[in-house]
Amino acid sequence: MNSPVYDSIPLFPLSHGVFPDGMLQLQIFEVRYLDLIKRCHREQLPFGVTWLQKGSEIKVPGELPQMHSHGCLAHIREFKQVQPALLRIICQGGLRFQLHEVNPGPFGVWQGKVTYQAQDKPVDIPEQCQAHADRLGTWIATAQKKGFQDRLPLFTPYHLDECGWVANRFAEVLPAEPEQKIQWLSQTDPLARLKSVVAFLEED
Repeated sequence: MNSPVYDSIPLFPLSHGVFPDGMLQLQIFEVRYLDLIKRCHREQLPFGVTWLQKGSEIKVPGELPQMHSHGCLAHIREFKQVQPALLRIICQGGLRFQLHEVNPGPFGVWQGKVTYQAQDKPVDIPEQCQAHADRLGTWIATAQKKGFQDRLPLFTPYHLDECGWVANRFAEVLPAEPEQKIQWLSQTDPLARLKSVVAFLEED
């Protein structure tokens, strides 16, 4: 039996995470993350975003943050240096990963030992979920008609006919507890993920 292949990546723990193809906007001002983000931008490397289970986004001396077991890579798409010690970035979610181990790294940036999950395969929207995909499509179309498409927190292309993409767009904005979002993020079956998201929507 083959042993799993682990990768070591820098981690950026947040109270909210990102899903594949999702948009994440951040203001970077901590010294440890200024160095990380500049390096990732320069070398065109992603970093790992994890949901915090316990602890603070800001470094607290002596505090060891606890992170949830799954996260998502973030690729920098826009980078702006507002001030010498302030960056604004827009990231796009990439591959999902399972976090197996966390260790201290250079300049106080946590390093994660991870294995990656495969990208979602295209799965057509079932009839019972189509109304929710249409709802998302109508929102996008309305913004386009009004000339506001550049303000949408979405990256093109819009895969409105795919279970995984539609499920992820709802999952990232729904007012669900982090544990529920981690469950959606870690779900490898895009149809099952969409059905779970729709069930949450219909309970609301």
